[in-house]
Amino acid sequence: MSSINRREFMGLSLSALSALTLAACGGSSQSSSASSSSSSTPSDTSSAEAGHITASGTLTTPYDEGYSSGLHHATIVVKDYGTIKVELDADTAPVTVSNFAHLANQGFYDGLKFHRIMKDFMVQGGDPKGDGTGGSDVNIIGEFSANGKKNDIKHERGVISMARSSSNNSASSQFFIMHKTTASLDGQYAAFGHVTEGMDVVDKLAEVPATDDNGTVAEENKPIIESIKMDD
Repeated sequence: MSSINRREFMGLSLSALSALTLAACGGSSQSSSASSSSSSTPSDTSSAEAGHITASGTLTTPYDEGYSSGLHHATIVVKDYGTIKVELDADTAPVTVSNFAHLANQGFYDGLKFHRIMKDFMVQGGDPKGDGTGGSDVNIIGEFSANGKKNDIKHERGVISMARSSSNNSASSQFFIMHKTTASLDGQYAAFGHVTEGMDVVDKLAEVPATDDNGTVAEENKPIIESIKMDD
């Protein structure tokens, strides 16, 4: 961690060329700075249920699937490590929770990996590419104070939050769980819940060795997410 400035978490990556994507979700609207894929709108236009998705593919209101308010719970099963249970706060971050639940209910996360691990900071996963440059087809509006959205959830140990690039509205599918409280992330990332059971699993994940100061995990060592299921 000696060469890592956590205040620049949004800009860290494997190399300068991908500096905007490792902490991002690499959704389709990130093509100008994050990937070679072109910008596109979601193919499922039947998502009239999908809240408002802009022409650039950014979700600005929750999906109409029952996760736009209240507290909800999800179970993350990590192969060979154990189970993490999280409580998600849709009253604070309705679009973020709705998007996470939408992806989980589609089975999007099943089989993906934790590709970036920084002990005493966070563990990050949810990238279909497995290298920090991928995401789902839809980006979501950033629900944090630096983007004009009220969000009082602090990035304390056990909090789950959305990774993004330098663009405020670039989060997509990648999330991270705090291994250690890091106040410099408060107001800069969309925290949307916290671990209720399984912090011992997060602790075990945090022990996975990284190949560099940026938390890059060798392919053979990346913990596999067997499933993320919504409990309610």
